Amino acid sequence: MLEVANLEVVYNEVILALRGLSIEVPDGQIVALLGSNGAGKTSTARAITGLLDVHEGKTTKGTVTWNGKQLPIHDPAAIVRTGISQVMEGRRIFAELSVDENLITGAFTNRSREKHNYDRVMELFPRLGERRTQTAGLLSGGEQQMLAIGRALMAEPELLILDEPSLGLAPKLVEQVRDVIVEINQQGTSVLLIEQNAMMALSIANYGYIMETGKVVMDGDGAKLRDDDDVKEFYLGLHGDEGEKKSFKNIKHYKRRKRWAS
Repeated sequence: MLEVANLEVVYNEVILALRGLSIEVPDGQIVALLGSNGAGKTSTARAITGLLDVHEGKTTKGTVTWNGKQLPIHDPAAIVRTGISQVMEGRRIFAELSVDENLITGAFTNRSREKHNYDRVMELFPRLGERRTQTAGLLSGGEQQMLAIGRALMAEPELLILDEPSLGLAPKLVEQVRDVIVEINQQGTSVLLIEQNAMMALSIANYGYIMETGKVVMDGDGAKLRDDDDVKEFYLGLHGDEGEKKSFKNIKHYKRRKRWAS
């Protein structure tokens, strides 16, 4: 289980990105972390995977533990070896390398299982099998996302962190990514799904957290969050009875939970 407890993250000594964040990812579950741009979702992923230093950030309070042990937050490679892999926002593939070469780089912490994991990736993404020797930068957006996920799976993680996997994809491709996430989870990999696309994330999540300005403002069972009026109004973009789309700037006009508006 991943446990993030009372986490605070600061950038450049002055910008407070996370303000006492606490979340859990139980073994074998899909947990969605939702919120708009700037809510702190990517900072959460960086804190877990040890990438804060690269972005002039640091943890000033709180803990991140994995299977009961505190993670070495300044050593990303060591974190991968513990069983956690991340697919970063924007895919971040090696554009000048081939598909196969990208996948091989993902196996650097688990060479003994490279062939097994490669076969798993090819089974999940047959399209990559057709593109094995192609330069990765020439793939379509959907194919690049497949490659990014496949590369992360080459380390055979127990926990896969996906940061905005649906970003920039057509609706049909979003459905394909969603289905692959479900299949990966059914194969035994826990998933922390970081998304702005709340409808997609909550359609498959066992549990969900909604973030605003560096903290969790609502959490609960995935299906219940999907049906919650606040979530529908502010995150799923549904309209009110009067036919006008509501936004956070109008929150004072509505009776909301105290924690939501705080």
